[in-house]
Amino acid sequence: MDRLSKERRGWNMSRIRGKDTSPEKTVRSLVHGLGYRFRLHRRDLPGQPDIVLPRLRAVIFVHGCYWHRHKGCRYAYTPKTRIEFWQRKFDDNVARDKQALKSLRKRGWRILLAWECQLSNKKALANRVIRFLAESERQADIALRNRENSSGNI
Repeated sequence: MDRLSKERRGWNMSRIRGKDTSPEKTVRSLVHGLGYRFRLHRRDLPGQPDIVLPRLRAVIFVHGCYWHRHKGCRYAYTPKTRIEFWQRKFDDNVARDKQALKSLRKRGWRILLAWECQLSNKKALANRVIRFLAESERQADIALRNRENSSGNI
């Protein structure tokens, strides 16, 4: 039984944001502080990644553990009411995420998933982002050299 009225629960749920969440802003601030410029929520890419670094062909998704079902995370619980409804909703979210990631990889994009619960350890998150971006830089340089070599520009 829900402790809140149907109207109050609806009001609460309507306030949950899909974009510009505080975890997303935290990761954006970190990436920007490292000197990278990026685009947000590009609609032409599968899954509309939260952060897109076009030059590096790299994207960062900042996933909420609850909505995107972070395995083993304490925040990825299932509500006790309307279990079938919620399970179907969560399964659809996970399937949609999986398809978006698969499609992005197929198109040659590098992907980093940052989970909401990982933001509590800022140092570890910063290290992951730094490693991801450094590897993305390396891959972008290799791709550029390959294009130059194949076009005859040495």
